[in-house]
Amino acid sequence: MLRTRLIACIVVKDGIAVQSIGFNRFLPVGSPAVLAENLNRWGVDEIILQDISKPRAGESPSIVFIRSVAAECLVPLTVAGGVQGVDDVRDAVFSGADKVAMNTAAIEDPSKLEAAAERFGAQCMVASIDTKENGKGGFEVYTHAGTKNTGETPAIVAKRLEDHGAGEILINAIHRDGSKQGYDLALITHVTEAVTIPVIVCGGVGHPQHFVEG
Repeated sequence: MLRTRLIACIVVKDGIAVQSIGFNRFLPVGSPAVLAENLNRWGVDEIILQDISKPRAGESPSIVFIRSVAAECLVPLTVAGGVQGVDDVRDAVFSGADKVAMNTAAIEDPSKLEAAAERFGAQCMVASIDTKENGKGGFEVYTHAGTKNTGETPAIVAKRLEDHGAGEILINAIHRDGSKQGYDLALITHVTEAVTIPVIVCGGVGHPQHFVEG
């Protein structure tokens, strides 16, 4: 696995690809399948398909929807959004996902992540962590689509999820989401120093130089 990868994230709300801003404003972009096809041509290393409608509605990932995007995806595909346990991971993998990201379910009950990793392998499981600044110079983890504060730091949560079978960590910086101000480099350091597995960071890119800094 390449440790340094350029990964495109397709955020989906109600079946439409959107640009998320602060986890509470969403600008429509278009068809997720068409976007995946374009991203293939633009040379990304991987694609993350993140359906934010599912966790907000308490629903599992849509098999039909995953298949429609996977059919246009020529690079590894990670599916995220609404994954609750082994059954959802199985459905996503059988629908064309190479990896599956688990967020709230894993943070609230790491044994669910561990069970999925035991069945499908750590290389298949991504632990997704939503976090933002706490106003005190640190960061705190949020669950339920960024609406519930756990009071824990992303470093502590990331290490716990690594110990329970995560093959990668995905950090979503809520406070940088859609800002185009660049990655929160302090947040990246905070997490990468706590774990030994690859860390994917999302939130804040507005210029190619931001990728280099990250």
